[in-house]
Amino acid sequence: MKKVGILGGGQLGRMLLQDAANYPVETYVLENDPNCPAAHLCQHFVLGNIKDYDTVLAFGRQVDVLTIEIEAVNVDALEQLEKEGITVIPKPAVLRTIKNKITQKAFYKDNQIPSPDFVVTHTLKDLQQHAHRLPAVHKVGEGGYDGKGVVVMKDEAAMAQGFDAPSVLENMVDIAQEIALIVAVGTDGKHVLFPPAEMLFDPALNLLDYQLTPANITKEVLWKAEAIAIRLVKAFDSPGLFAVELLVDKKGEVWVNETAPRVHNSGHHTIEAHLTSQYEMLWRILLQYPLGATDMVAPSAIINLIGEPGYSGPAHYEGLEQVLGIQGAFVHIYGKADTKPGRKMGHVTVLGTDRTDLVRKAKMVKDTLKVQSK
Repeated sequence: MKKVGILGGGQLGRMLLQDAANYPVETYVLENDPNCPAAHLCQHFVLGNIKDYDTVLAFGRQVDVLTIEIEAVNVDALEQLEKEGITVIPKPAVLRTIKNKITQKAFYKDNQIPSPDFVVTHTLKDLQQHAHRLPAVHKVGEGGYDGKGVVVMKDEAAMAQGFDAPSVLENMVDIAQEIALIVAVGTDGKHVLFPPAEMLFDPALNLLDYQLTPANITKEVLWKAEAIAIRLVKAFDSPGLFAVELLVDKKGEVWVNETAPRVHNSGHHTIEAHLTSQYEMLWRILLQYPLGATDMVAPSAIINLIGEPGYSGPAHYEGLEQVLGIQGAFVHIYGKADTKPGRKMGHVTVLGTDRTDLVRKAKMVKDTLKVQSK
């Protein structure tokens, strides 16, 4: 039985472990929070910092295969483990490229992957020299997540909110749609694609408001998106699961926004809505089984459960009983004891007959289920 280690114990690790029960695998998790969402689902929990070289090295030497649920890990340790014969998925070289927006953007440029043009800025003073590029989007090189570390700059007044750290300033795309496409790559190099999902964002939090699958895109946009995603993962030259976030402009051109080399929020719906979920797919890759079928079982929507403004403390899910009464609704609570404004606390996937049905159900969930505190 293979021993598989996961760096990180958040909700993605939790859902990955929920599928591990179906496979002959011994699971290990490294995380610095003993009460993290994944802690009680693994067979071996190790308390430690996933950013610390010695900790990651010692953890990795206990397992046969190592993967991640977040990019903010010690890549130096993973490179050493790879040299020692431990299988690391995705390859450490891919993680090193992706975990920094600057190197990620340079990779796209070097490999002729269409992505918005950019310049690198190192300080706020440096940023001021590029006012002529506005409107633009400023992204901090490392440390950004869930809408944090991104500033949309429509005019010079917004530049004061930029980052006084190495960052990229991207040309702003005239966005018509935002889509996400997950590609699974086996250790034998074979790949499969999940149908693209369409993402609708909360402009205030810059977090996913809800997501619809299948995406409402033309065949031409679908062909472009799939071709770009395949070219990108081939350039990475690594097994793994890759969530490619894409921007579709008003002329129908497709641009890579960013890539996550792991299970991803945009793939939550695959648990109920596709023949193989993204989580099961990653286990197939880690354990060297054939890739699963990605066919859609039914159209779906994802609604994120976010901590309500004005509430901090022990989480209470107001309206949970009513949402569980909605036909085709599946509630996933992440096991975080405390809520705070804007914190991801869970998600709901709804299945429906068509886009109209999904939007109706998604709105019902958003209006009914609130994460508060007592």
